[in-house]
Amino acid sequence: MISPAFASILASGRAQFNGRAAEARRRFPALDMAAFGAFLHDGVDPLVAAVDAAAPERAGSVTLAAYDMALELVGHGLAGPAAKNPFLNGVWRALAPQFAPLLATAAVDVLGLLSNAAIHLAGVAGARPAQWQRELAALAPQISAVADLRAVGQVLAWRAGVAHFRLGALAAADTLPPALALAAFGEPGAHWPHVHAQLLANPWRGNAEGREFGSFSGFGGAFGTPPQVRATAEGFVVCSGERHYLLVADACGAVLHGATAEEYAQASSDVPASVRLEGAAVQIGARRIELDLPAGEIAIAANAHTVAITSPYTHAIRLLPLV
Repeated sequence: MISPAFASILASGRAQFNGRAAEARRRFPALDMAAFGAFLHDGVDPLVAAVDAAAPERAGSVTLAAYDMALELVGHGLAGPAAKNPFLNGVWRALAPQFAPLLATAAVDVLGLLSNAAIHLAGVAGARPAQWQRELAALAPQISAVADLRAVGQVLAWRAGVAHFRLGALAAADTLPPALALAAFGEPGAHWPHVHAQLLANPWRGNAEGREFGSFSGFGGAFGTPPQVRATAEGFVVCSGERHYLLVADACGAVLHGATAEEYAQASSDVPASVRLEGAAVQIGARRIELDLPAGEIAIAANAHTVAITSPYTHAIRLLPLV
């Protein structure tokens, strides 16, 4: 059963809604109307009911916007019970209703932002979409403008593991009211310019341990052969067999992009004087980190913020903060 509000709106505009569905079937011949009906029930109804409770005079226009977007998403196979990744379904069902007041005034923008973010996050290996959804829902009562939703969503996407969003997220956070920016970083009561400066200077702020990235592709990992790395300002160019990648990593996560053999050849294998190998340990300034790898064939590369450690005995790359 759908909510009385949604049922009433659909009944009062039955001819109009049927016409929109018929037009969508012409654009998407494979559109599964049963799947669309399921998404109306599970994904659209909750947000229509929430808007009806917050601003009943806007429930009709929000329903039209959501109905059209739902046809597009199901038509492209991105939503509904047959969607390859069900995360978008959950965002419409559980997250979008949290923004009912904003949906009432800007339904297309809000649903577009949430949908695009959900699709992107679900496609980034290593990202934590559930964390993004949970933290954005917690901040929903503090977000009253579409621009703020866009900025907070970007900040939380970075914090949920989309490492290459870092600089963009920091720039986006600067457009927010300081209290909301601090809330997005989980540091209420701090001084935003100070936090911003620290985050900009140190990609590993809050994570002194670093992280390990990658494993054997035969077990669902990233690399078919033990990787080798060289440094760039943005991250590390990785060579694994005949394939090359750009690895971007920081305190929040690590993301692998495509790269070329030429980019690998041009990247640096130098390391700062403060970093050196001593048997099966790496010395970073005054810090000494014992490695669980056979000594002798360990390789290191470093950029301004990170040391990357590889070995022919592992498919993983160990990433340690340099600062």
